[in-house]
Amino acid sequence: MSKIETINPATAETLNTYQLMSQNKAFAAVEASHAAFTDWRMTSHADRAEVLRSIAGVLRDNVDTLAELMTRETGKLKKDGKTEVELCAAICEYTAEEGPAQLADEDRTWGDGHRGVVTYQPIGVIYSVQPWNFPIYQPMRVLAAAIMAGNGCVLKHAEICTGSALKLRELCIKAGLPEDLFQVIIIDHDTSDKIIAHDKIRGVTMTGSDGAGRHIGTKATEALKKTVLELGSNDAYLVLEDADIDLAVKYSVMGRLYNNGQTCVSAKRFVVTEKVYDAFTQAYVAQMADVAMGDPMDEDTVLGPLSSDDQFQTVKDQVKESVKAGAKVLCGGTPPKAEGAWYPATVLGDVTPGMPAYDDEIFGPVAAVIRAKDDEDAMRIANDSRYGLGGGIFSKDEDRALELARKHFDTGMVRINNFGAADPNMPFGGVKDSGYGREHGGFGLKEFVNAKAIFMS
Repeated sequence: MSKIETINPATAETLNTYQLMSQNKAFAAVEASHAAFTDWRMTSHADRAEVLRSIAGVLRDNVDTLAELMTRETGKLKKDGKTEVELCAAICEYTAEEGPAQLADEDRTWGDGHRGVVTYQPIGVIYSVQPWNFPIYQPMRVLAAAIMAGNGCVLKHAEICTGSALKLRELCIKAGLPEDLFQVIIIDHDTSDKIIAHDKIRGVTMTGSDGAGRHIGTKATEALKKTVLELGSNDAYLVLEDADIDLAVKYSVMGRLYNNGQTCVSAKRFVVTEKVYDAFTQAYVAQMADVAMGDPMDEDTVLGPLSSDDQFQTVKDQVKESVKAGAKVLCGGTPPKAEGAWYPATVLGDVTPGMPAYDDEIFGPVAAVIRAKDDEDAMRIANDSRYGLGGGIFSKDEDRALELARKHFDTGMVRINNFGAADPNMPFGGVKDSGYGREHGGFGLKEFVNAKAIFMS
């Protein structure tokens, strides 16, 4: 394959064709980023912060262009695309505001009161491998931390949103980022493996499936490169015996349909205690069944298409396999006969271990409702997963929910009586097969730096 095509999943229309880069051209991009890094690393934190603030402004100035491009390439609701652009701008501003203090030298002592200095220095070019579900946010959250720390960045984006990747680079350069510091490479998987091994690549960060994470993590380890991996999940949201059912239903619908159900930290499994199972399930199914699919460009649309025909087939097969294993379709489950990657809001009941709906990540608007005997059993079921990215608890007793979240929920993030995706001031990342390392909240700034110890006499 020497070229790729981007396709509108709502209409099946071909949008653009891009030529894959040769290995030599991709390596040249890495080397150009490294050359730019050697100058960028000498800039002050304050100067880097000013560029980030400028990028935030340029992103906001181009919000409609970016949102429409993301919608055409991935089927994302245009209104969600606008929210994504604003999040990216906020990340740039947060990083600009907090970065200088987070990365400032620290005075310490060593031995018999001698002076020591810990300095956080950039390490070089970071290789960023990103998925399609948030075409601007995924690369931007890596890029903001990289350039604040003084590093360069080379992005391999998902093929289906190549246009978004190129537009982001164009806008960053317009905002004042040195032209060669941030590179976008359009390559195949074999070339990507060679990029990981390139001696000018000093770190690798990747968001995607746990299978892809294992591959990239293995390749990076072979080359002794540090990695940050943010991988998939099948996040459980617990509806405890004292839950506010109306609130739980509201956020459970939102949590399953946000971004057309294609978010790693979406609510996917709903673990409901016996005491409130019938009340929750009846109300939840009624609201999900009432969700209509529509034009993702329309401000009133709640559910758009899946990102591609491949994604559509995957979701369709996972539902089919779950039903074959005994799951019951409570609503949805039958795609319309229409051009494009359309899959309806779906709720599966009687979900048990061994089904894709229980064990795996369904990246689409398909909810699994699982019955628990009581609150303790609900917590057990939530943790009965190879994943551990996020999760949620619905309970009127927030102090008890906080204690469950703190000590018992085996995930990197927990929502209590709410739903959301990411916030610049809170760490983002998971445990178990959902990966390792953290982004946001200041944590991402120090993932790819050299914490250098200087001992003075």
